[in-house]
Amino acid sequence: MMILELVNKRWNIKSMTTERRLPTWFKVKMPSGPNYSKLHNLIKTQGLNTVCEEARCPNMGECWERETATFMILGDICTRACTYCAVTTGRPVGLDLEEPKRLADTVKTLNLKYAVITSVDRDDLPDGGAYIFAQSIKQIKKKSPLCKVEVLTPDFQGDWNSLEIVTNENPETFNHNIETVRRIFPRVRAKGDYDLSLRLLDKVKDLMPDGVTKSGMMVGLGETKTEIVETMEDLLQHRCDLLTIGQYLRPSQKHTPISKWYTPQEFENLREIGLQMGFKHVASGPLVRSSYHADEQHNNAMRQQVPEAVSYTHLTLPTKA
Repeated sequence: MMILELVNKRWNIKSMTTERRLPTWFKVKMPSGPNYSKLHNLIKTQGLNTVCEEARCPNMGECWERETATFMILGDICTRACTYCAVTTGRPVGLDLEEPKRLADTVKTLNLKYAVITSVDRDDLPDGGAYIFAQSIKQIKKKSPLCKVEVLTPDFQGDWNSLEIVTNENPETFNHNIETVRRIFPRVRAKGDYDLSLRLLDKVKDLMPDGVTKSGMMVGLGETKTEIVETMEDLLQHRCDLLTIGQYLRPSQKHTPISKWYTPQEFENLREIGLQMGFKHVASGPLVRSSYHADEQHNNAMRQQVPEAVSYTHLTLPTKA
């Protein structure tokens, strides 16, 4: 079975207002391979969560085979209700103070080269979960010194003290997704703030002058190309280094409908525009997500040279002999 069929089933494609199956360019193989199986089993035994699974990412198999993974800390219940997101909304219960150690043990056991840490929104916590983020970074660096760490954080409701708790641990890349353009933002992220997200990215540069900043956005929510470019400009003005652009996929009938399927050629055009505007790396393609090839994006930014002409418009998994 191809992912095309799996995703049609997972995302309830028949419910979309476009009433069409996924376009033919959405073709990647089912997750498989020794690294995938090993990581999948270990995550379950350690009681950990991954955004790969919670957000139903179609690139999960490829990333896990590349020895990179995106872990979701602070539980699997989010205090916000973004209308594009598949993660469960509700009232979280408790805080697992041992989670950072288990996460670091998993990273070490799997000998991961690059680990991405993200979380649900935890507006119920005074620090928004910053302490657990910081401890996760610290424990990974302690137990796996050669593993690079990227964090993908919430906005901490604009609490810069919480933000500094995270940046003090010096993650190699700090990611905070803008998600969509200014006009659509309030409709799909009612509890967020477009300008706050921009200010957060800029503040990270103050706190981590040598660090890499990153953001991502989905397309297919009703935005125009002009608005996409305007959002790129906003991100660059707030010192964002890296950008990811991917197709929005509707998790269920309750979520925001898809307004448009962007073609691989349109994604390539957006990538070229972003590079010309000044991003150090742009990953743009139908199945690109914020942590897709995160290690490659980070390394390209650190080289501080003309970005490589890497295309993500047609994603395939490596074939195992």
